[in-house]
Amino acid sequence: MIHERVTGSRVIRTVLPAETETVAALHVRARATYYPDGLPDDGYDWAAAWRTAVERPDGHVLCAVEHGEIVAIASFRVPEDGPADAVKLYQFHVDPDRWRSGIGTALHAACVEQWQADGRRTAVLDVHVDNRRAQAFYARRGWLPDPDNPPAEGDHHLYLRFAVPGE
Repeated sequence: MIHERVTGSRVIRTVLPAETETVAALHVRARATYYPDGLPDDGYDWAAAWRTAVERPDGHVLCAVEHGEIVAIASFRVPEDGPADAVKLYQFHVDPDRWRSGIGTALHAACVEQWQADGRRTAVLDVHVDNRRAQAFYARRGWLPDPDNPPAEGDHHLYLRFAVPGE
């Protein structure tokens, strides 16, 4: 498991349980950018959801930290309904003020490194249909539409698949 990876002033490490409020706030800021009227306030407790993700023994939650501030987050684990050699990227967010700075690329590389270390061969994710920026980001890193999971009528997500490079 990645505990800490340092590159210049950037550190990629495992999120600590005490940081879930900060992580939730970053998540909400990033997600709000692809909703035309901002993220709907449905009362969902994102901090509790992130706390659960951080505490799961079967998952990983990584963050990118610059100058002591969490600026990106990624959450992944083996999906309950998938093969053991697959991993699902459940959340991947970069602070909108830091887009196009290389943080997402570095965090994605750390995820791939962890997937390789864990023996995963395939990664999957779903991305909101209106989040064109994220779709382009994933495409540049080799993610392709998942042929086993085409979008259903009325679904607001696209399903992508990534072949994790072998050793």
